[in-house]
Amino acid sequence: MRLSTVILPIHRWSEGRQVWRRAEELGFHAAYTYDHLSWRSFRDEPWFGAVPTLTAAATATERLRLGTLVTSPNFRHPVTLAKELLTVDDISGGRLTVGIGVGGTGFDATALGQDEWTARQRADRFDEFLPLLDELLTHDSTTRSGEFYSAVEARNIPGCVQQPRVPFYVAATGPRGLRLTAEYGQGWVSYGDPRGPADVPVDQAPSVIEAQLAKLRSACEARGRDYATIDRMLLQGSTAERPLQSLDAFVDYAGTYRALGIDEIVVHWPVPDSIFANDLAVFEKIATEGLAQLG
Repeated sequence: MRLSTVILPIHRWSEGRQVWRRAEELGFHAAYTYDHLSWRSFRDEPWFGAVPTLTAAATATERLRLGTLVTSPNFRHPVTLAKELLTVDDISGGRLTVGIGVGGTGFDATALGQDEWTARQRADRFDEFLPLLDELLTHDSTTRSGEFYSAVEARNIPGCVQQPRVPFYVAATGPRGLRLTAEYGQGWVSYGDPRGPADVPVDQAPSVIEAQLAKLRSACEARGRDYATIDRMLLQGSTAERPLQSLDAFVDYAGTYRALGIDEIVVHWPVPDSIFANDLAVFEKIATEGLAQLG
């Protein structure tokens, strides 16, 4: 099992540089950041762009994998996104992972002036977005005409450092998203039950992931994909579970999900006076000792 973290893009880089470097020092497998224009309770607080933040983090670290968690069609186009991802992959020396999904509702969904898309409309767009992004990142030149996204002789030379392209970790729980995961994903991402933490008791949270993993397995079987070839990631922080309260709590949490088949757990870097407020000393102890305690 791997342990990674999410570092929100809330720091001026004079401070943020030290956080990303500390994540590497603590031995995290990867550090991700949210690809939003703003986010929930942080909407009126400092919030910086994901891709420039990852670019800066790539120059401030040497071993740490870096990534989005997650990017989406809400305000992205595959042609421009592909060029940015290729560039970060190059600057990082092949350390980029692309967490990607259909996107949600809220500020990001309307910031460009469009009406908020329904769940079906988001899924329809993602059906075009992900295959086009895959083609852009694996071909020198791409031309494709779609209902929502098109490319005309879009060039991506010299291609990604990671071949055939940067890995996609697809956030999905529905049948269409899981089908795309089986077809294009090197990894799969869940944050728990989409209904939210208030609707799922703590003791039932693992069964939600177990059911999602069963659906992922079925999607792989339908596609002829080996389920074992897909990394399975759980983003902590969207359920009523509290694994960062203590080292023992984390060990119990990680052990439960490892037994279900989760390969990577991602925890949020503590942010004071927010929903991600946790004791930094406990967090660092979890980072350095948590997985070793699993045995």
